[in-house]
Amino acid sequence: MRIDIITCLPKLIESPFQHSILNRAEEKGIAKVVIHDLRDYAQNKHKQVDDYAYGGGAGMVLMIEPISRCIDDLKSQRAYDEIIYMSPDGELFDQKMANQLSLKKNLIILCGHYKGVDERVRQHIITKEISIGNYVLSGGELAAAVISDAVIRLLPGVLNDETSALSDSFQDNLVAPPVYTRPADFNGLKVPDVLMSGHEAKINEWRHDQAVERTKKRRPGMMEE
Repeated sequence: MRIDIITCLPKLIESPFQHSILNRAEEKGIAKVVIHDLRDYAQNKHKQVDDYAYGGGAGMVLMIEPISRCIDDLKSQRAYDEIIYMSPDGELFDQKMANQLSLKKNLIILCGHYKGVDERVRQHIITKEISIGNYVLSGGELAAAVISDAVIRLLPGVLNDETSALSDSFQDNLVAPPVYTRPADFNGLKVPDVLMSGHEAKINEWRHDQAVERTKKRRPGMMEE
């Protein structure tokens, strides 16, 4: 998988891809994330990529020209399954969408900034708009890193234990059950006996029951679905 991220602040997003699972995926040749500085596609001496909004109002808007040039350049090199724009009013990101995107080969993620992008970008260039929650960030960079992390960790070979992702929260429309590790007794706080029993069927049953109860309490809407 290849993910091309377009941003006017590349340094803001570089660090997450240099560590842990995302870095391991690139080292293994399973996924590649390429960050593109939108200012490289500006055609003026000041590398300007934003301008004032027509009609007035506070805040600057990312211009269509450098965005179009950047995406056209990328599309001339390979075919893309989706051109994604990170936006507060996009479709809410969830595990189901992460699973769907993990089946794609090439993705572009455009990070908004300031007051967003020229509407013509959204209407004529973008194929999918995604939000990671009902709140506003300073830009789409952190959201793009969230999307990339959630998707790349699902790719075969990225996690050392391939079954780990299958037991994550939300994969079966339930949140994950409680987990414990050593010591078995910490100041009188003990690990449930069933987890120490070695009885796989009973352990699985306990974990499922715990996941259901936790989902009822913390994400009741999921149980209704």
